[in-house]
Amino acid sequence: MSSPHDYAPHDYAMTVDHLEVEFDTYGGTVHAVRDVSFGLRRGKTLAIVGESGCGKSVTVQALMGLIPMPPGRITRGSAKLGDTELIGLRERTLNRIRGNRIGMIFQDPMTSLNPTMRIGDQIVETLRVHRGMSIREGFKEAERLLDRVRISEAQERARQYPFEFSGGMLQRVMIAVALACSPEVLIADEPTTALDVTIQAQILDLMQALQREEGMSIILITHDLGVVARMADDVAVMYAGQIVETGSVEAIFHRGGHPYTLGLRRATPSNAPGRAQQLEPIAGSPPDLFHPPAGCGYFARCPHAMRICERRMPEPFELTEVSGRADEIRHRARCWLQHAQAPRTEGVNQNDAGREVS
Repeated sequence: MSSPHDYAPHDYAMTVDHLEVEFDTYGGTVHAVRDVSFGLRRGKTLAIVGESGCGKSVTVQALMGLIPMPPGRITRGSAKLGDTELIGLRERTLNRIRGNRIGMIFQDPMTSLNPTMRIGDQIVETLRVHRGMSIREGFKEAERLLDRVRISEAQERARQYPFEFSGGMLQRVMIAVALACSPEVLIADEPTTALDVTIQAQILDLMQALQREEGMSIILITHDLGVVARMADDVAVMYAGQIVETGSVEAIFHRGGHPYTLGLRRATPSNAPGRAQQLEPIAGSPPDLFHPPAGCGYFARCPHAMRICERRMPEPFELTEVSGRADEIRHRARCWLQHAQAPRTEGVNQNDAGREVS
């Protein structure tokens, strides 16, 4: 979104402005992230939600300097951690920030940990690099961190290898590694994807408890709206490399202003009384990002598309706030249905409408 920041700069742990990321391939240039802007408020959780391939993970990897260059490149944009500009930093400087001021939980703990190293040694590595601890001091701290993420018999577990842990326990280890240096920002990239429902709930509860204790800000990458409803304060809905709607979690769930947001909600299982048990999938496929559309990327799949949607991508429209609370971020949607002359559309929250846009 082009104007994501509703508060003073000191209210944000991280701000991203007009970020664009491309990849050169044999088939051409993939425009993976297109003009993405958002703000992460201090002590809050921002969920970036969208279907697979929409650019969520690439966005946060670009912030962390984890995109291989080549074939990738950041062609435009700014990303600030507090007052520190992240884009364009040298690798040595980024290494002092990653794992220290920014922690990251990766999608698959099975492949993110070194299978040849003891669990405690992998936590000690972070503590030695960023906090200057000795091996003995680091191992004591590793045991404390494992206990803190609710791994029983931490002293014994620290001396074991990853293959001796279950998937849920490995995810707790990843959280311990990410929290080792008390980061300002924690990025959780699909942290519960490979876990069963019971363990998912435990991991989410753990992350919320640690956030309250540490005062961290969290960026949560997910396609699971159930996780979003449970964890998020603010939400950014991403489609085809662009953020198409932002708002508080209440606004996104109860007064979504973009048809894609509505489609995601309808495709989510629910046990609410009166809701149909059959899911409603979103018809069609995302656009080809080798040749991104000039207008809205959702045009070909949108049941409410108008001619202008194919030709021009709108600037964000302000929507009516749900509760009017001062601590809510503004609700914005990049959709022509929010134009004053757009037709009324059932199910999509709209501003006052008038004549049809052609």
